[in-house]
Amino acid sequence: MASRFGRSILILAPHPDDEVVACHAAIGRAKAEGAEVRVLFLTHGCVSRETMWPWARAGYDAAVARRRREAEAVLSALGLEAAGWSERPARTLWRDLAETEAEIRVAVQRFDVDQLWTPAFEGGNADHDGASALAARFAADGLSVLEFAEYNLAGGKVRSHAFPALRGTERTLTLTPAEQIAKRQALAAYASERGNLGYVALEREMFRPLAPYDYAAPPHAGKLWYARFQWVPFRHPGVDFTQPDEVSQALARYLAETARAPVASR
Repeated sequence: MASRFGRSILILAPHPDDEVVACHAAIGRAKAEGAEVRVLFLTHGCVSRETMWPWARAGYDAAVARRRREAEAVLSALGLEAAGWSERPARTLWRDLAETEAEIRVAVQRFDVDQLWTPAFEGGNADHDGASALAARFAADGLSVLEFAEYNLAGGKVRSHAFPALRGTERTLTLTPAEQIAKRQALAAYASERGNLGYVALEREMFRPLAPYDYAAPPHAGKLWYARFQWVPFRHPGVDFTQPDEVSQALARYLAETARAPVASR
């Protein structure tokens, strides 16, 4: 099968570790084919200071710095460079789409990007779904976009590297033993996220051209992954209390507004 990888690839990573979870093996294969690959981090990966437990807030800056050091180590092992680092907290990307789009456009122009990689619109994380909507904006401009399945709860089951629904355009990479070892090591490098990455399967990665989504509706029926613990009766920092309907409204509003706006030149 002919390669679907671009010449200059920009990975939209809503959080440091998404470049590993989504597409670690694909990065290696694209580089082996001669592609230049860069990662644009759209948040710093930690929740806001105000979301942390009050007694933990004094260590906020250290937590953010640690997550960046972990990402830098992973990039070094992959032989990649960062296209940019964000000071935006996790769980806020989907609220900050216009500003994030501007950041992506700068990177696309600077590195002459001809292909974006993004997490799929699958309800795994509200920030991932925001990145998908951003990628859809660039796809509408004519830029090639690949989406990578990470994790979702479609059908009420934990699904790793499998889209909620197939479109017939999927491509599955079966990871070699060496690729599985390398991906496991990269996941372990994100030691601060050890408790959140146990769901990541190592046998495959799956991607396809970005599908045409209705971003005004949730990615699939039933409970979304990031909403699965919202039954907790108090504001636990480890639980994302973002409401899926609010995310859908924000994404639809953003895409409607940008569809009427002039398209910046690439």
